[in-house]
Amino acid sequence: MIDVQRLRILRAVAEHGSFNKAAGALLLTPSAVSQHIASLERTLGHPVAVRSTRGVTLTEPGRLLVEAAERISAELDQVRHEIDRLTAPRPRLTVATFTSGGRHLLPEALSRFVAAHPEVELTVLESEPEAAVPMVRGGAADLALTYHFDGPPPVGAGERPGLDWLPLMEDPLWLVLPAGHRLAGRASLSPAELGGDRWVLGCLKTEAFLRRYAGLAGFDLRVGASTTDYFFAQTLVAAGVGVSLVPHVSLAPAPGLAVVRVEPPRPARHIGVLLPRRRRPRPYASALAEALTAAAGQGTRP
Repeated sequence: MIDVQRLRILRAVAEHGSFNKAAGALLLTPSAVSQHIASLERTLGHPVAVRSTRGVTLTEPGRLLVEAAERISAELDQVRHEIDRLTAPRPRLTVATFTSGGRHLLPEALSRFVAAHPEVELTVLESEPEAAVPMVRGGAADLALTYHFDGPPPVGAGERPGLDWLPLMEDPLWLVLPAGHRLAGRASLSPAELGGDRWVLGCLKTEAFLRRYAGLAGFDLRVGASTTDYFFAQTLVAAGVGVSLVPHVSLAPAPGLAVVRVEPPRPARHIGVLLPRRRRPRPYASALAEALTAAAGQGTRP
């Protein structure tokens, strides 16, 4: 049987690239690390790591073991969080959310949930999608309000530990221009028609979309400002810094702004809930997911 502690040590060797650095991180001696790796190789019957003057290189069996160690670590973290919940004096529920989705959907959903389940201790964590997935998978969050752009949801059917994706709503992107812009009176626009303008970016994912689009449309994306806040981005547009591409739920119309529909094919964010796939039902997580579904159904369709 493969020792889990030795898998942990091999994972540290892979992460740090040497026995000495792994030993320092694990508070062990290099000799102890070397002995554990040697014992793992005897148990396995194959070498797992090769030392050289440039550091340590994993063999193919070693890489497979590190992948297994990462899955085992995630599952153990999940079990630990489950045990913490079982022994807690009050039931607890942690939800991760991205900022604009939280502003649009969470207040109504949490009001419904708290009214129905006042005994639950709620925690809300701000988290972008790339961080929300491992949080739910590892048990740091019970569910996540998140999104993805065009393409598949951020989970796969065969992932372990498994995750489920519950779609809530489409969130189309709009062009936001200064009120005095030459094209501000148009009912709809193609972003290519703004190819000569400077752009104000509200998040890195919008920037990635715009750069792909600009490449296909044959114009260079000129960035006038880059932020991680769509609301701040719109104040910069109103000040005349440039134009922007903003999701519907983040629109904050103001006297200095003009909001124009994007011509088809219209880009959109797909907002939904990530839930861990459990053998045992999680009634509080399911109840909050239902409240989010209801809140999304009451939202104004753009």
